[in-house]
Amino acid sequence: MPAGRRFRNVACWLAGIALSFGLLLPLPAGRADDYDVDLALVLAIDCSFSVDAHEFAVQMRGLGQAFRSDAVKRAIAQGVRQRIAVTAVQWSDDRNQKIVVPWTVISGAADADELGQIFMHTPRQLTEGGTSLSMALTFSSALFAAAPSAERLVIDVSTDGRNNSGPPVSPVRDRVVAQRVTINGLTILNEWPTLNTYFESNVAGGPGHFVIPANDYDAYGEAILRKLVREITGPGIT
Repeated sequence: MPAGRRFRNVACWLAGIALSFGLLLPLPAGRADDYDVDLALVLAIDCSFSVDAHEFAVQMRGLGQAFRSDAVKRAIAQGVRQRIAVTAVQWSDDRNQKIVVPWTVISGAADADELGQIFMHTPRQLTEGGTSLSMALTFSSALFAAAPSAERLVIDVSTDGRNNSGPPVSPVRDRVVAQRVTINGLTILNEWPTLNTYFESNVAGGPGHFVIPANDYDAYGEAILRKLVREITGPGIT
């Protein structure tokens, strides 16, 4: 066989092997078609006894303004799929958790504006009670079963109190994190000045988790905006 023909045969054989191995390798991480959305986010909103009507209104207004902000819209647009899914839960004691915004996909500025309007007009729908962070996490984590397929799963907990109702929170945190869920906290320090330290030790967990403190409810709006941008953009952003 002529040398040139032998060379062509060997080259084709090697190319076939390379193609076969290529087909067996996993797809690169981050492909847009791996998941429906970049992030599935549960917003867990404290409605316990310690949160009065004004403080509840501040939370909802802060969430509404944050989703309508250019910063949040830019964060969503920077994602691989440029889509996130959001649901919101109001919670208080171990028997009181309620979905107030069902899973909603945000895929552009108009969607973000609409969700912001919904938050700003969402009333308190839950009976006041104690503070059950453990059951808030249990309830919130169960919602991912109905969420769009997401690369990252995050529970965003805002509160001014410690767990004082229901099971201990640390074991629940550990079970939730084992399901590849990240738990982040926004701690309002008006009643417990060291609440952020408590959250770091007992509540927050999972890949890239963080806790943002706000000195009081007046600081909530800025804190929730910073928190949402960081959650939407993903781990590694400060």
